Amino acid sequence: MSEDSDFPIDNLPYGVFSTPGTGRRVGVAIGRWVLDLGAVLDDPDFRTPSLNAHLSRGPERWAQVRARLVELLTDERRRPLVEPYLVPLDRVTLHLPFEVADYVDFYASEHHAANLGRMLRPGQDPLPPNWRHLPLGYHGRAGTVVVSGTPVIRPCGQRMEHGAPGPVDGPSRRLDVEVELGFVVGVPTAPGESVPTRRFDRHVFGVVLLNDWSARDLQAWEYVPLGPFLGKSFATSISPWVVPMAALGAARVPGPPQSPEPIGYLREEPHWSLDITFELELNGEVVSRPPFAQMYWSPAQLLAHLTANGATLRTGDLYASGTVSGPNPGEAGSLIELTWGGTRPLRLRDGSSRAFLEDGDVVTIRASAPSASGGRIGFGELTGTVLPAVSRPER
Repeated sequence: MSEDSDFPIDNLPYGVFSTPGTGRRVGVAIGRWVLDLGAVLDDPDFRTPSLNAHLSRGPERWAQVRARLVELLTDERRRPLVEPYLVPLDRVTLHLPFEVADYVDFYASEHHAANLGRMLRPGQDPLPPNWRHLPLGYHGRAGTVVVSGTPVIRPCGQRMEHGAPGPVDGPSRRLDVEVELGFVVGVPTAPGESVPTRRFDRHVFGVVLLNDWSARDLQAWEYVPLGPFLGKSFATSISPWVVPMAALGAARVPGPPQSPEPIGYLREEPHWSLDITFELELNGEVVSRPPFAQMYWSPAQLLAHLTANGATLRTGDLYASGTVSGPNPGEAGSLIELTWGGTRPLRLRDGSSRAFLEDGDVVTIRASAPSASGGRIGFGELTGTVLPAVSRPER
């Protein structure tokens, strides 16, 4: 049923789907099908238009449902129970899989941070002095998190042109992508409670592919001293399938060495990462393959830092890794790195070149990871098309 798919039995990612004439409900992808969970399990948590009810139940319930699904999908005696509720993937519409409560984006790749530092601060230490001591991040805009396939309108804002006497206002000229992994929080915390690294699995349900679209020219002008704002807040795209952490056990690998040793609440034993390889595709051509295993700060350390001051977690919180970039050519997760700030444009097969994104460009992100049975699992596809800026009304 699923051997040549992103979605074998080892995966079982959750999403929200609808079919013509029916409402949104929760399903699990298996091979080229979606299994209607509310119907097959007779569970009201899955008859809702988001995953939030199930996310809130916690790891014991997550494990129970997963075990039941494996039983239903592998025991031939269960076929009559399952088949009536399988819907072909090509006949469904996929929606935002959960209601996003808060959104935080980190800066966890040493290679990405160092590349930007070399571009922006030549001749200096490419990493800020605090970078190896704590995971840097910013609070994003939950209301502009959108599902794969949603067009992305080119943002407008202030930018400072080289040599100009002052800023100008208008559409971004340096629109970029960021290949990231997003982590979906299920179990909330109480005010003042922090989450130690060892309790990561008690709170995080799964992951999505994430593209933190970035207007580099708007960002460069606005980010001092408070950080990203309009250059980031216009859109963040996520994939429609949430891959459970339970499907990624075989993908856990040792994380890269950390020096100096992290301060108390950021220490973890063992320090781990995920063996996930991404593909960044521009207009149908793969231009980069970033490796997640090289990320300096782990998913558990990011969560520990996010809550270190007692900030509460809510069901549906989304936090992202930051741009995934590796140490080798062709492993950068953003155009600003791949084109070195636009000075080395990409040459595409169709004869065109790109320093940054143009209107009409289609960006697609895919990824895969090792599975428990020795094969691979996928994450589905994350796609967005760039549309022209919307003109502002006359004042």
